[in-house]
Amino acid sequence: EQRKRQKKAAIRVIVSNPPWSTGQRSQNDAAQNQQYPVVNKRIEDSYAAFSNAGLKRNLYDSYVLAIRWASDRIGESGVIGFVTNAGWLDGNAMDGMRKCLADEFTSIYVLNLRGNQRTQGERSRQEGGKVFGAGSRAPVAITLFVKNPKRKGCKILYHDIGDYLSREEKLEKVRGFSGIKGIGEKWTEIKPDAYHDWLNQRDAGFEKFMPLGDKKGLSKEVVFKNYSLGIVTGRDAWCYNYSKTVLQGNVRAMIRFYENERKRLQDQGTTSGRPTQAEVTRFVNNDSTKISWTRALKRDLAKNKALGIQEGRFALSQYRPFTRKYMFFSRRLNEMVLQMPQIFPHEKAENLLICVMGRGETDDFSCLVVKDIPNLHLIASGQCFPRWLYTKRSRNQETLFAEESETDSYGYVRESAITDAVLCSFSEKIGVVSPDDIFHYIYGVLHVPSYRVKYATNLRKELPRIPIPESVEEFQMLSHAGKELGGLHVNYEEVEEYPISFEDGGWKSTSGISPEAWFKLEDRPMRHPGKARNKDQTRIIYNEHITVMGIPEEAYGYRVNGKPAIAWVMERQRMKTDKASQIVNDANRYAIETMQDPAYPLRLLAKVIAVSVETRKIEDALQKIEFSWAKSQREHSK
Repeated sequence: EQRKRQKKAAIRVIVSNPPWSTGQRSQNDAAQNQQYPVVNKRIEDSYAAFSNAGLKRNLYDSYVLAIRWASDRIGESGVIGFVTNAGWLDGNAMDGMRKCLADEFTSIYVLNLRGNQRTQGERSRQEGGKVFGAGSRAPVAITLFVKNPKRKGCKILYHDIGDYLSREEKLEKVRGFSGIKGIGEKWTEIKPDAYHDWLNQRDAGFEKFMPLGDKKGLSKEVVFKNYSLGIVTGRDAWCYNYSKTVLQGNVRAMIRFYENERKRLQDQGTTSGRPTQAEVTRFVNNDSTKISWTRALKRDLAKNKALGIQEGRFALSQYRPFTRKYMFFSRRLNEMVLQMPQIFPHEKAENLLICVMGRGETDDFSCLVVKDIPNLHLIASGQCFPRWLYTKRSRNQETLFAEESETDSYGYVRESAITDAVLCSFSEKIGVVSPDDIFHYIYGVLHVPSYRVKYATNLRKELPRIPIPESVEEFQMLSHAGKELGGLHVNYEEVEEYPISFEDGGWKSTSGISPEAWFKLEDRPMRHPGKARNKDQTRIIYNEHITVMGIPEEAYGYRVNGKPAIAWVMERQRMKTDKASQIVNDANRYAIETMQDPAYPLRLLAKVIAVSVETRKIEDALQKIEFSWAKSQREHSK
């Protein structure tokens, strides 16, 4: 009766700190969010309908559902006061949400308390303290949404709490403001742009460049015919390992457990025939040391689909920057393989991919060219643009599309992934150029510091676009730079080591200690000596025997995926036990089994230092040049 009365009441004020959650972290958790089909449908018809994002999962976060429900519940007149995750203010998937909010409300006041600890380095320090303490990593915003039927349009007022503030300083400021009037003249009015961006609005000149790709068909000309996200396994601990032998054992053990569960489910049976997803979830053993369930694997179980080792193959992958691991590449045990089977269709397929930062990321733009199957998080959930695409051909088909080779021994034809449109556009401007040169040119442009700075906001919110050069000299310069950079980044294991020196230990073990024990890395990662912000970056404690010294400062200037390249080696070269599965991932195994060199992690560190120094030299040289496309944009702005 109380609920019925409440539904009939004319609610005019809703105040809340709604829960924030996009769903359970793992299918092993068996803790799905409460479903709200009516509100979900409202989001589908509004926020999602007006969004240009490809991935819209975050639109169904609990706090977004709460905003949608409250917006509808107050009707044509009222006020909503929410404390929420601030991701909607600048999130890529929330563009449609921002449009709808501006359409539905007459006033919106946003106090951004920052605190995004999913950022790194200096940006993380700028975000300041976590408003809700240790339990929060997301940014926080206090927002008042006002509907006044007597007004037209929407006035959006915004105030940023400021950089480098502690949690206590932020809360003290909020107490001092007391209310909207307390912020007074510090409010900044926001005028949304054509993309429904409120913060960090884009440079319109970027639109004149050619997009790397477009799967929505909105662009007449694109550079690449196809592209893909990296692999999403849903069970990285099981499907990746530094040791191929350990990986094979893990995969076989998980398959055996799945098959036992499949047989057990069939023996039990259900009254309704094929079990539902909910019935499977209630039935299965969720022991995370035996298996990592995903929705797709539970669906296969419900369908009584057998699973075998022949469902995939073991291959080398680029798991993180300058970190290679073995993976089990499988449509069944990888939650999403996306377009990767067309890019790496078999074990002998060779390719190069330019992997760029994903849309909506908060870190500065970065990219990396790789030759192995990339993981989704290699470059911040980014897209990967291949040099080649492979097409399966039957014996009777003519290989009309083959450019560089005939059908290989696996029955595939390789063709260039560079479109004819971009070849024609470049040829009209500067003369005939090859697809290889264009591929290198793109990588060169993406490393030009002035390009990254000027279009920083665009590069966070959309795929990169590439300018067509005004002269062949400019093209050749950038293509040569891209080729040099690509060689360093792809072949980082083969470059000459930086001449590191040692404070303790060295390349040779002392008497009585085997090379395996001398160079062995434990579960504690490499680290800089010192405390907190006073760490000495010229030195790295490798292990208990070895301390490296004399690392040049400029080496830390080469950053990829949010941190210095050196930091990736320090972080990833270690022995680590996964908490859920208890699987041990030991970088020492890769050094000994694959590289036949227990000193490989130390050599890798020296090589990545060399790669970093050389990369900075090339980028510094590019920084000193004003390219034609930058000059024309500057003149146009004037």
